[in-house]
Amino acid sequence: MTVKAVLNEKGGSVFSMSPDATLADVVRELAARKVGAVLITEGDHLAGILSERDVVRVLAKAGADALKTSASSVMTAKVETCGLDDMIDDVMERMTSSRFRHMPVVDGGSLVGVVSIGDVVKRRIEEAVRERDQMREYIHSI
Repeated sequence: MTVKAVLNEKGGSVFSMSPDATLADVVRELAARKVGAVLITEGDHLAGILSERDVVRVLAKAGADALKTSASSVMTAKVETCGLDDMIDDVMERMTSSRFRHMPVVDGGSLVGVVSIGDVVKRRIEEAVRERDQMREYIHSI
């Protein structure tokens, strides 16, 4: 299964914020949208990604004053991305080995979606169940 198939099922909407947004703004949006990360964009350019983990780490280090800082000062600027034709198993491996849970999807230089580890695992489980059912049908047909 490809990333494109996942986005076709879940949709390609992308939630992003400006690098100038404060962490307080980011936290409010993460909570309101019930998501674990936000892409930080400048126009059409992907500048970084900011996750709940990033927020927790900076709060633990700097306290509540950190909420006044900009997203750009906390975000991960070197963002791993994938393409529409990438295989889900490969994406899952990259996410697991690098220990992150959200991967932006880029096609032709444009941001076209985001896949989460939950999206990937859900599709992989569906695939495993389908394979199991096919094996059962085959065994019963013998």
